Amino acid sequence: MSSFEIFIQPTRFLFFTGKGGVGKTSISAAVALSLVDSGKKVLLVSTDAASNLDEMLGVELKNTPVPVPNAEGLFVLNIDPNNAADSYRKRVIEQMSLDSSEEDRAKVREELSGACTTEIAAFDEFATLLTDENISYDHVVFDTAPTGHTLRLLSLPKAWTGFLEGNDRGASCLGPHSGLKMQEARFQKALSNLSNKALTTVVLVTRPEKSSIQEVARSAEELINLGLTNQKLIINGVFKASNINDSVAVSIQNLGLKAINEMPESIKKLPTDQIPLKSFDNVGLTALRALLTDTDLLHVDKVEKNLNTSSDFLGIDRLIDEIAKNGHGLIMVMGKGGVGKTTIAVAIALGLVKRGNKVHLTTTDPASSLETTINGSVGGLIVDRIDPKIETQKYIDKIMERKGAKLNSEEKALMLEDLKSPCTEEVAVFHAFSKVVSEAHSSFVVIDTAPTGHSLLLMDATGAYHRQSMRDLSKTGINTTRIITPLMRLQDPKYTQIVIVSLPETTPVSQACALQEDLRRAKIEPYAWVINKSILSSGTHDPLLETRMIGELKQVERIKKGLSSKVFIFPWQANPFVGLSALK
Repeated sequence: MSSFEIFIQPTRFLFFTGKGGVGKTSISAAVALSLVDSGKKVLLVSTDAASNLDEMLGVELKNTPVPVPNAEGLFVLNIDPNNAADSYRKRVIEQMSLDSSEEDRAKVREELSGACTTEIAAFDEFATLLTDENISYDHVVFDTAPTGHTLRLLSLPKAWTGFLEGNDRGASCLGPHSGLKMQEARFQKALSNLSNKALTTVVLVTRPEKSSIQEVARSAEELINLGLTNQKLIINGVFKASNINDSVAVSIQNLGLKAINEMPESIKKLPTDQIPLKSFDNVGLTALRALLTDTDLLHVDKVEKNLNTSSDFLGIDRLIDEIAKNGHGLIMVMGKGGVGKTTIAVAIALGLVKRGNKVHLTTTDPASSLETTINGSVGGLIVDRIDPKIETQKYIDKIMERKGAKLNSEEKALMLEDLKSPCTEEVAVFHAFSKVVSEAHSSFVVIDTAPTGHSLLLMDATGAYHRQSMRDLSKTGINTTRIITPLMRLQDPKYTQIVIVSLPETTPVSQACALQEDLRRAKIEPYAWVINKSILSSGTHDPLLETRMIGELKQVERIKKGLSSKVFIFPWQANPFVGLSALK
């Protein structure tokens, strides 16, 4: 067993969380492997709708535990939101009383058709893993979605426990409240187990980067407020230059050291492990087992290609030129967490302003660093965010004003109680998103989206709204051919340009490819790809970085040959793109 802090008295439940792209999946898988190699039986669970555990472990993910070949004692489970929602709906319907009419059952099915039901169903399975006394694993390791979504997930036990207390009337995306009292005790136990230091450890994962560290510090505070106080810190990808005369390598090293030295005191005091940057992709059991060791599977193949070839690729200024030709439109910047969506979204918005356009830049990501990245004001640019708490309160006020006027005090109190359901947040965010989408018919709107999994849930909500609208309108006899829903705007290539952002590494590219396939199933065609943090033209000769550059070139060629005809490059810089002067 490794001497890492994470392995000192490991608790039964281990949660790995942090900003997207910091290595949560690879580290959680590596920890799970190390535990089974020491003789433990481990269940590795992904709560990320965009998980790539299947690629890393070489096994197909399912919503039931699957054994991992060549890792005896390790089982992997993916909490798939859609499968969870289907199972949840069936259970709720089955729990209804035998004398329920078909009309009652149809009403409940309709209430359970929204996107928030999908989220709650995934939470329901998550709560089961936390409370089932019969689970036979020594450890349950959770590879969570990026920070914002994970904080939402971990807050749900507390939110639903409070909502159900004393509330046995009405209905929500959980189903009829009267049928939920049996689950209230389970939610309370889930909350208790999460807060129990002897049972649960939260492992905060970060890169040696200022923005990543700031986010993990904020997460640590929010988790403490939720009662999760047993925390440890892992700093992943710490780089050490092999030659002090290589200015690029030394710059990367010094940036990392500076970020670590300037960490907030709140997380400096946590038990901490550092994992060095590796030359290899964390795919396969051999690579994952080497991740937590001093071993580096450094490839020493002779570099046969000229790596200084980024001049062959188009820069992001060309992408902005193309987008600007339309005069207006919706630009959605999407991708896995941590790939640099915020930086790209800000750069596109500023580029459009520079070309004489008015732009509304916003974000659907609860953990976005949009304002910090810009750090200033620009004429012609409106910057804001879709804040879930603010939008939820606005939505509640609107519903109470519109529907509450005709109700007596008791009925108003009941309606307000129902609107306190955690489901309301999902509905409110969707309404705010739809409003922003509609603005793009006369100006430019750039959206920095949440990491892939959360964005896909928002897309699900958009699709659900579209289907419901069409069903409702068809019953009234109204001609639906003149109706334009948010989904239809997203599907219109003249209205919406989807820009997919990826790092030039195997796993991020594979995840971006999966995102592209999901979008295409929704009849939304991505406009272009942006490869961020490219070091192809950096001029470094550090052996570790050169090996990573070879892999980067392969990924760029992979994208151009089979995934997108429009590929744009955003280069790595010694100084982060923060502040207006750097971004411009």
